[in-house]
Amino acid sequence: MSEITTAAELRELLGEPNHRVATKERPALHPRDREWIATSPFVVLATSDAEGNCDASPKGDPAGFVKVLDDRTIAIPERPGNRRADGYLNILSNPHVGVIFLIPGRGETLRVNGRARLLTDAPYFDDMIVKGHRPILAVEVAIEQIFFHCAKAFMRSSLWQPEGWPEDTLPSAAALTKEIQLNVTESLEELEKHYSPETYRKMLY
Repeated sequence: MSEITTAAELRELLGEPNHRVATKERPALHPRDREWIATSPFVVLATSDAEGNCDASPKGDPAGFVKVLDDRTIAIPERPGNRRADGYLNILSNPHVGVIFLIPGRGETLRVNGRARLLTDAPYFDDMIVKGHRPILAVEVAIEQIFFHCAKAFMRSSLWQPEGWPEDTLPSAAALTKEIQLNVTESLEELEKHYSPETYRKMLY
């Protein structure tokens, strides 16, 4: 095996980014960034704790659910989940976060890096109500770096092209849980009911 251990070795292998790529990051939102955020129904929130242990958590809601507070601040509402709170616990020990904004059908992504804090209330919480439910907390991110990322990964993966999707042969979520988590006591039938779309729809908010 040949391991890369220095930045110089990495640069020798990859080369240098061109000027346009090297200088594309910005410290504040452009009006087009605001449009992108308003159109995005799905983000991935990346965090790590003080020791560097990482987590990446998907967040989804109606398009525009991430609120732009000003040119340097955004807020992501919390919705009911599994209550592990891995990312939120990370933020408490290390506020540095990364957020990737996706738009279905678009290959490009908008990437935001900054410092986060957890809030249980703010004047804008009322603007985050969905189906009558107000978020119990929000991740407020002070933007430090923002830029668009190219579409190559999406093109290689054919992510948005149904003809490129693999046949779904993997076990259901219930079957995976029963097989992998040996301490689970529920029956497969009980788990299938719990993980069904009908049950999940009742727990979205």
